[in-house]
Amino acid sequence: MATISDVAARAGVSTATVSRALNGKSTVDPTLAARVQEAAAELGYHPNGLARNLRRQETAVLALIISDVENPFFTAIARGVEDLAQRSGYSVVLCNSDENEDKERRYIEVALQERVAGVVLSPTGRSTNVEGLRRQGTPLVAVDRPLQAAEGDQVLVDTRHAAAEATRHLLAGGYRRVGCLTGPPGVRTAEDRLAGYADVVGEENVLFRRGEYRAEGARLATLDLLDEPSPPDALLVANSTMAIGVLEALSARGLRPGSDVGIVSFDDAPWTTLVDPPLTVVAQPAYEVGRVAAQLLLARITDSTRDATTTTLEARLIVRKSSRR
Repeated sequence: MATISDVAARAGVSTATVSRALNGKSTVDPTLAARVQEAAAELGYHPNGLARNLRRQETAVLALIISDVENPFFTAIARGVEDLAQRSGYSVVLCNSDENEDKERRYIEVALQERVAGVVLSPTGRSTNVEGLRRQGTPLVAVDRPLQAAEGDQVLVDTRHAAAEATRHLLAGGYRRVGCLTGPPGVRTAEDRLAGYADVVGEENVLFRRGEYRAEGARLATLDLLDEPSPPDALLVANSTMAIGVLEALSARGLRPGSDVGIVSFDDAPWTTLVDPPLTVVAQPAYEVGRVAAQLLLARITDSTRDATTTTLEARLIVRKSSRR
């Protein structure tokens, strides 16, 4: 993304001249103003909205409210948001809702009170309420999980398709009874991953457990599945934090990933290549989710009349030894 300094260098003028020219100040020589406008058009430069925010007594700060700061997926989203926002002259305040609706509501209230320039939000669930942001006219982009009846921009990943692909991969590898560990009811990502899995195995063969997106809940759920009369010989796991609990449960039962129980987990956390055997994963483009969200938010700050958009990105199956006999 081009900066005001880039425009100044291209036009051969100072950044102050660029600012005055783009704001239509009559004190700028028409020839210089035309040169600045031409340079801005060539570079695709758009003002970052800072002056507009100051006029509205807002700050050049974006609020990023994510569901779980310990989950590498969300930290990668945060990095994508922060990198692009910083280059555009904005700071980012990180808020961890911790999958807690009350904490999420308090952070939204803080964003309203502090009159932040915009909000990137990963909703905790169906009860997420952003009406206050809409009433105040605060630009909003939802990431990972859509808002109910959303009117703002959204950046999502097609995890239903990815879950189906991962399930087919396990069946193609010779596993015959594939189970699924997914997240809480009402969370769109949990529902989509379960639905993609069910699309492949068929409703009559569905074997699943729900839990919070946490390691301990996944450990207990895995032990419960292994105690089934016909236990699964493979598992699709909804995220990398849950995968830790799955591996702990298998170790406790003396079972080895791959040879005894095939494992595919969502999210390519840094540790997934360090375990033995390395973990097969569904890699979501988390950094790109954050970058696109910040891009959409800054565009919304500049022009609030833009039509709302939903950007859906694709995940990628990375095959390693945990899904091989």
